[in-house]
Amino acid sequence: MAMRLNYRVEKDDFSRAGEASSKIKKVLRQLGIDANILRRLAIATYEAEINLVIHSDGGGIEVFIKPDCVELYVEDCGPGIENVELAMTQGYSTADTAAREMGFGAGMGLPNMEKVSDDFIIESQVGEGTNIKMVIYY
Repeated sequence: MAMRLNYRVEKDDFSRAGEASSKIKKVLRQLGIDANILRRLAIATYEAEINLVIHSDGGGIEVFIKPDCVELYVEDCGPGIENVELAMTQGYSTADTAAREMGFGAGMGLPNMEKVSDDFIIESQVGEGTNIKMVIYY
């Protein structure tokens, strides 16, 4: 049996950026998840949330806490990624100047999500959006 958490993230909502990932981390800590797993989950959810704020038209993060793993599903409402392989390159970013001036958009979000995940799948369609599935086992 899995526990399900669901968070909506709005485009350009920098004032609340990081809120969903903090709430997810708090719940997982209360469940006694190991500190190393917590760190990996915090990185994955924070990077996903920031990408939703910066690059999408809004979206959501859905979390399934299972007996052997945590599954994270990130879905946005566009605009999609033109070249996923390029987007997965460390340092590559399409963030605008405003996001960069706030310290975001270094081009590490997707690579960091993949690095901390045991399973990582990204699918994107230009004009439609991006879906990411991350699994972290414990």
